[in-house]
Amino acid sequence: MEPFTLDHIPTNLIAGVDEVGRGPLVGNVVAAAVILDPARPVVGLADSKKLSAARREALAIQIREQALAWSVAWATPAEIDELNILHATMLAMQRAVGSLSPLAEFALIDGNRCPALPCPSQPVVKGDARVPCIAAASILAKVFRDEEMAVLDQQYPDYGFARHKGYPTPEHLQALRNFGALSEHRRSFRPVRELLIEG
Repeated sequence: MEPFTLDHIPTNLIAGVDEVGRGPLVGNVVAAAVILDPARPVVGLADSKKLSAARREALAIQIREQALAWSVAWATPAEIDELNILHATMLAMQRAVGSLSPLAEFALIDGNRCPALPCPSQPVVKGDARVPCIAAASILAKVFRDEEMAVLDQQYPDYGFARHKGYPTPEHLQALRNFGALSEHRRSFRPVRELLIEG
């Protein structure tokens, strides 16, 4: 794949933006925004899905220490059910970018569409593998959401959240059938909705 160049963007205050958690049946959809410091590069950035959990966690510490600005934001299961997952994802991205200090002067969004933002933006397909600031955002979002799932796993150990991270695995679907939906489950997602109708 062609590398993505930043030469056409007339600022160093470029936020990379990515999200995690569109597919799971439970929990928040989480977005992160990161403005990297050209003077303090973070070595080893890559798409968070290609990194081990230990490597992601180590890089997340580095990103938080060395970036010019970073922010993590989310939309809740209730907002996902009200807005739908796409619009909730855009809302989480807006919140992440809006919380940066200093504010971004340009935003690069992983994927093929951009939310409405207070600065110019551009989508980058597979940006988490092509653009370092998007890769950094993908790592922060993934580490944050995995931590949320670990907390939920401690609260509700029967569901296996630490293992499947809320995705609709056979284990998760069986737990839903056995123990029912939690308040953190997304009612608008079909496996949860069908279970509630049956129940």
